[in-house]
Amino acid sequence: MKFRTEGLIIKEQNIGEQDKLVFALTKSNGVIKAFVRGAKNIKNQKCASTSLLSYSRLTVYKGRDSYIIGDAQTIRIFSKLRSDVKKMCLAQYFCELALTICPREQKSELFLSLILNSLYLLGEEKRSAQLIKPCFEMRLASMAGYMPDLRMCRHCGEYCPDTMYFLPKLGMLECADCHNKNGEIAIGLNPSALTALRHTVYADDDKLFSFSLSPQGLEVLNQASESYLKYRFEKDFKTLTFYKMIS
Repeated sequence: MKFRTEGLIIKEQNIGEQDKLVFALTKSNGVIKAFVRGAKNIKNQKCASTSLLSYSRLTVYKGRDSYIIGDAQTIRIFSKLRSDVKKMCLAQYFCELALTICPREQKSELFLSLILNSLYLLGEEKRSAQLIKPCFEMRLASMAGYMPDLRMCRHCGEYCPDTMYFLPKLGMLECADCHNKNGEIAIGLNPSALTALRHTVYADDDKLFSFSLSPQGLEVLNQASESYLKYRFEKDFKTLTFYKMIS
């Protein structure tokens, strides 16, 4: 079976002297693993169009056990990310999240749009990395069915006290009066940080990245989003560890 789709290459591995194995987040089929013959030859058109962070039109052949990319035409290469080590590391973290969270064998246009927008904003410096990152983390998890409950305190229903605690293990909120310091990780949020965290989950897609927060607030927001993904997916993301190390 042959189909045509658009996709972003989120991982690549060398196979032998000439071929590659790639993982692509596609519009029509979600994350697929596909072989690309001759893709290591720089004279081959598929060399650039199936490299990491290339967004391309793909002609894909589906066999019984695997996919093969027969043709690939580049739509966009995020070259500005490749020339900046920190941005490239963050982009690779986004790719690792996509590989972990995004669906297989399902239409994934919204997932693809989210990562493409995030990479564009990062590469063009339209927003800071510290703002883009938690927006991407929380929205991706929410789209995949792991939306936290950030409406109110889980005990008393308080909406916006002076301090609210986010419990990443539960994905819920507790106000200061109800919070029981029992050793469970809890991240204190002032009203601004609370509003921003809610925004990453509940805002319309076209307004996701449209807010501002102080550097201290962004630090707390990143702590909350990182902790939430760590508990939800029971995984330490190696690309995130490296990104934080060089940052």
